[in-house]
Amino acid sequence: MKPVRLGICGLGTVGGGTVNVLARNGKAINARAGCDIVISQIGARRDNPNCDVSALNVVADIFKVATNPEVDVVVELIGGTTDAKELILTAIKHGKHVVTANKALIAEHGNEIFEAADAKGVTVAFEAAVAGGIPIIKAIREGLSANRIEWLAGIINGTGNFILTEMRDKAREFEDVLLEAQALGYAEADPTFDVEGTDAAHKLVILASIAFGIPLQFDKVFTEGISRVAPQDVAYAGELGYRIKHLGIAKRSPDGIELRVHPTLIPAKRLLANVDGVMNAIVVKGDAVGPTLYYGAGAGAEPTASAVIADIIDVARTLTASPEHRVPHLGFHQDSLRDKVILPMEDIETAYYLRMSALDRPGVLSQIAQILSDSGISIEALIQKEAPEGEEIVPLILLTNRALEKQLMDAIIKIEALSSITSPVTRIRVEYLK
Repeated sequence: MKPVRLGICGLGTVGGGTVNVLARNGKAINARAGCDIVISQIGARRDNPNCDVSALNVVADIFKVATNPEVDVVVELIGGTTDAKELILTAIKHGKHVVTANKALIAEHGNEIFEAADAKGVTVAFEAAVAGGIPIIKAIREGLSANRIEWLAGIINGTGNFILTEMRDKAREFEDVLLEAQALGYAEADPTFDVEGTDAAHKLVILASIAFGIPLQFDKVFTEGISRVAPQDVAYAGELGYRIKHLGIAKRSPDGIELRVHPTLIPAKRLLANVDGVMNAIVVKGDAVGPTLYYGAGAGAEPTASAVIADIIDVARTLTASPEHRVPHLGFHQDSLRDKVILPMEDIETAYYLRMSALDRPGVLSQIAQILSDSGISIEALIQKEAPEGEEIVPLILLTNRALEKQLMDAIIKIEALSSITSPVTRIRVEYLK
């Protein structure tokens, strides 16, 4: 079989890692692919001091790579959704297969890209777009293809997980840990995508499309970040037997599909609750296999390169196969994808953690319990602290049973209107992941 020729665009962290792993493990990679995989050209505007490309053909113009007749597979590692989209569509137009690690591009423009690829008979592979080195896309799309996926829940952003872990273990403030995450290179100078959930939402919509056979619908994901999680919430969650994790959750329900990213209390005994630091993990529940857990490094040069090269091997193996015999991009053939109702957050049912500050007076708790009861919400657990000496304000912490979000929010408005409640109510959702 003739060599498969790569055009790598982008020589940053992941691009450099990909070049290094290809060089180091080339013999084993070729043996698995059944052919030689060679780098024909690299498109990069700047060098990476962590990899040696002195013997390779490097050009500054990435679009020369996309149109180079000596390139079979374009590997897009430049990031972003503008130049990267144009690059990939140009490569597809010229009959080239594509491998990408770009979750934002797939989540926001994947439907268009896959349609163009199908029309041209080429493959777009994107394992590295979700959870770095964890082969979660292949696991759901192929390994669990006999199952009706019921739900999945995952820690799919390492930056947020690092922050919440430090807040729990060292009782640190969010802002303090965020500064350290930036100093360590875990968070960008503008950390919004990580801490406010956009990065996780990009990944979740990709996983949900593969799990449920629906088109990519990034604009319908409910997203809430971790910047308002306070150290006392982390501590109270621990007292109640829970840990707070920033989860991406996708579920089937009789009324539609849930797509949501938010801070979540989960029981401390769950495996997912014990995934700490910058690590990622995803639980997938299939009707036949039951719950399965996938754990590993969610970012980094070589973990992500591992997924990029796995895609390159897959493309190389099926290069001569007819398009109808390849694994569909989203696991379901294009004409089998179905639009399903994506539920708004107000129509989703879950349990809740509530924290409020109240005057230490008789009858306050009964008033709160009555408001919740009138809204059809029952209390499962309660922590009531004593007021410090000389003060009359005490923290109240409640765990509720499952309730509709809109019912809970209506109840919170009424609770906050009580003269005995002295601050806004903090609300964090609870999932048991049974």
